[in-house]
Amino acid sequence: MSKLTALLTAITASLAVAACGSSSSSSASSAASATSATSTAATATSATATGTKSAAATGGVKVSTGTVTGLGAVLVNSQGRTLYVFSPDNAKKVTCTGACASVWPPLSLPSGQKAVAVGAVKQSLLGSDPNPSGGQVITYAGWPLYTYVSDTSSGQATGQALNLNGGLWYVITPSGKLVTKKP
Repeated sequence: MSKLTALLTAITASLAVAACGSSSSSSASSAASATSATSTAATATSATATGTKSAAATGGVKVSTGTVTGLGAVLVNSQGRTLYVFSPDNAKKVTCTGACASVWPPLSLPSGQKAVAVGAVKQSLLGSDPNPSGGQVITYAGWPLYTYVSDTSSGQATGQALNLNGGLWYVITPSGKLVTKKP
């Protein structure tokens, strides 16, 4: 399973680099779509390999908590990957699109599904906003949620407090508070 994860990470990183060097928005959109497809394939493969049902199979996208050394309890996706917020979003709308979204894929909400709180995550703080690239992005306390392609396993937050792609990136706690310190 770790070979598959490494392969998917390498593919995603390659797409991110290709998208960053592109001046065409359609190329960036294609890279973002390919990244999304890769993430979807990884989720499906992971669910099949472990014999568990994916969030898609149960009608929702799960958001739960994980622990990151130096940061404490933070929000994570169904694969245990750390979720981030982008400061330019201002807890209002998705602003990371195109090449940015290929490095920081948004936590997408497929049509007909809902965000599902697990553990200490508060269902009342979960929501969704339109993604300018299409579809919906899951929000928490109004903040659109993203993953970071350099985080390759649970418990990592290599994107914490990075100033990248036009703004700062932070993890968020189950109470909805941003953590602005470096780990």
